[in-house]
Amino acid sequence: MQVYEELVARGLIAQVTNEEEIRKMVNNGQAVFYIGFDPTADSLHVGHFMALCLMKRLQMAGNKPIALIGGGTAMVGDPSGRSDMRQMMTPETIQHNGDCFKKQMSKFIDFSDGKAIMANNADWLLDLNYVGLLRDVGAHFSVNRMLTAECYKKRMEKGLSFLEFNYMIMQSYDFLMLYQKYGCNMQFGGDDQWSNMLGGTELIRRKLGKDAHAMTITLLLNSEGNKMGKTAKGAVWLDSDKTSPYEFYQYWRNVSDADVLKCLRMLTFLPLEQIDEMDRWEGSQLNEAKEILAYELTKLVHSEEDAKKAQTSARSLFAGGGEGEIPTAELAADDFRDGKVDILTILNKSGLAPSRAEARRNVQQGGVLVDGEKVTDIAASYTEEQLKAGIVVKRGKKNFKKVIFEGK
Repeated sequence: MQVYEELVARGLIAQVTNEEEIRKMVNNGQAVFYIGFDPTADSLHVGHFMALCLMKRLQMAGNKPIALIGGGTAMVGDPSGRSDMRQMMTPETIQHNGDCFKKQMSKFIDFSDGKAIMANNADWLLDLNYVGLLRDVGAHFSVNRMLTAECYKKRMEKGLSFLEFNYMIMQSYDFLMLYQKYGCNMQFGGDDQWSNMLGGTELIRRKLGKDAHAMTITLLLNSEGNKMGKTAKGAVWLDSDKTSPYEFYQYWRNVSDADVLKCLRMLTFLPLEQIDEMDRWEGSQLNEAKEILAYELTKLVHSEEDAKKAQTSARSLFAGGGEGEIPTAELAADDFRDGKVDILTILNKSGLAPSRAEARRNVQQGGVLVDGEKVTDIAASYTEEQLKAGIVVKRGKKNFKKVIFEGK
């Protein structure tokens, strides 16, 4: 199976502008393609995972990826999929976040010897002459057509700023610049980026002629990929300081039965034949599939050693055999009153419950264990000495923390 056909079989391709041409370019290793990443945080999260895996697959087939950091577009903010305006960031923050992205991307993409390019659209967007842009680029965009784009329609109800209205033009201009600077002939993006991507394709053809090669492909279920990065406690980060390898492993270990095979196809590099065999699995076998998913992705993002440790720890903890490498939460001195801290504070401060009210409900419903013993009293408390040794707190079936207090 060639690479384009494999992308389709794995459920990664949603829409294309010229499938035959795209298939030929991708399968022959002739695609110079880009995916954009707005540096809104100092770490990538699992919502970016599908794009990173796609870039890796295509590079392995001889195609050339361009990771475009949105240093310029981040100054504006993408309105796609949002009901409010993004917070503004300083240039220093954007630069720092972009540097962090490249370090993490290097685990997926080989940037050596020109095999891949890291670009930043700040290099061409920040010095643009406004009147020149209006004449050179703005003349090619219809406001009527732009307002029909899904990314703008959702924002019209609450108010779309002129700042955000420019985002489509800026992203389209990115494709034009990447085409001219690096020979970029293909762009990938999520379903919510389709209108912006078509704008870039059309701009190249209008500016450079109908023979200019500019293709667009969107990723199937990328909006779902973004949801993959969200939990009750925030995003699941690829940075081990933000999300430990154990927590990362547990996140994938706990995907729903309905999603596990889909995730295996889209995100792992296991052969499709092996995954297709798992289609017949039922019941407890699906738990094995989840372990395979969690192990493969933890190995990809962190290391094989981290994946083995996380798997051993998870198995040990679920079997009641020990605490292994579970994540740790440290309490502060001011969490204690008269040398003690109550269970509601422990649940809240450790991140196991988002609030004391939620912690109270968890205890009252019988969903909290400390060192294997169910806690039913919301006033239950623990001493500094107990916390110095550490206690293992479990909320529900899937959430664990070792809670400690190191003292002065």
